[in-house]
Amino acid sequence: MSGQSLLVPGEITPVRSVPGNIRRPEYVGKPGPTPYTGPEVQDADTVERMRIAGRIAAQAMAEAAKHIAPGVTTDELDRVAHEFMCDHGAYPSTLGYRGFPKSLCTSLNEVICHGIPDSTVLRDGDIVNLDVTAYINGVHGDNNATYLCGDVDEESRLLVERTEESLNRAVKAVRPGRQVNVIGRVIESYAKRFGYGVVRDFTGHGINSSFHSGLIIPHYDSPHATTVMQPGMTFTIEPMLTLGSHDYDMWDDGWTVVTKDRRRTAQFEHTLVVTETGAEILTLP
Repeated sequence: MSGQSLLVPGEITPVRSVPGNIRRPEYVGKPGPTPYTGPEVQDADTVERMRIAGRIAAQAMAEAAKHIAPGVTTDELDRVAHEFMCDHGAYPSTLGYRGFPKSLCTSLNEVICHGIPDSTVLRDGDIVNLDVTAYINGVHGDNNATYLCGDVDEESRLLVERTEESLNRAVKAVRPGRQVNVIGRVIESYAKRFGYGVVRDFTGHGINSSFHSGLIIPHYDSPHATTVMQPGMTFTIEPMLTLGSHDYDMWDDGWTVVTKDRRRTAQFEHTLVVTETGAEILTLP
């Protein structure tokens, strides 16, 4: 296991501006979003708009990932993704969501999710998750991936590779007529082969004109996840696997989630739509 010291909060820079001509999600400037009451199955026009949002989110994430290197701050990664989305007419969905102050999440090493970009400097051997969501034409596209920074130890590299593979397997398990718990069953059974923990309290979610529609996609085999998948249903799958326990602690910022045992964790995510025969990934660059 990596001998890196544990993370501590850095300094957060002022909120970045978004050009006035870019449409904001309805929750910006409010304590939280208006609860979604629409359908989980989307029409063809909405799915097409989500393809555009998903592509911009994927491209913004890839652009930020090019800058991952020892000595770079997580705030710099935020700047790159923010400017890319704005340059392409998209609003960074996380900016102002329930008060989140930045345009993507940067979750390093023991951070499971929702890390806030700040003055933290990337170190050789870190693993870095970028979580980017773009809002354009009234819909969101949400994706994330974990990247290697410099010379990463074998245990961490394998965790990253296998977390991505768990997502790939879960996407292949999507079929209309199946309950969503098949997704978590596939992820959990694969993770158990390596003794990994599977985070239970943070899940995939329905997404469309709403960032989080209320549909829950667990990454473990939950007997309660009985929603039946239907063509046109849109949601994310975003497994979070850990080298140890799936239990977690929350930093005082109210966002940053870290493994309770402070062992490393990785995550990958796509937004997808259920098709007549399986799933189409909407967050491809």
